[in-house]
Amino acid sequence: MASYDEDWTDSERALYDECYRYGGEWADDPGTPSDDVQYVINLAEADDDTLGDAELDYPPLVDAVTQASGENVTSVPASHHDPGFRGFVDGVRDATADDVFGL
Repeated sequence: MASYDEDWTDSERALYDECYRYGGEWADDPGTPSDDVQYVINLAEADDDTLGDAELDYPPLVDAVTQASGENVTSVPASHHDPGFRGFVDGVRDATADDVFGL
């Protein structure tokens, strides 16, 4: 389910949508280790105060933002205000069954 910030531009919403799709596909892939899915769910559940000003170079996230934006990205801000980060973690969380990982 789309979870946009009210002030996002159309391009930011499109980035969110693409990263959301990539996150869901990644989480549904049988080859994705469950520990990796849990890591992303933990990121999704963390608040921005906990995340601080971190930049993540987590490969599936970076790959999703790179593919969605068409730009070579080496890190992504760990912030729920960033459309790439939020799209990816929302996609992973929504693709994961509620009875998995204690959701």
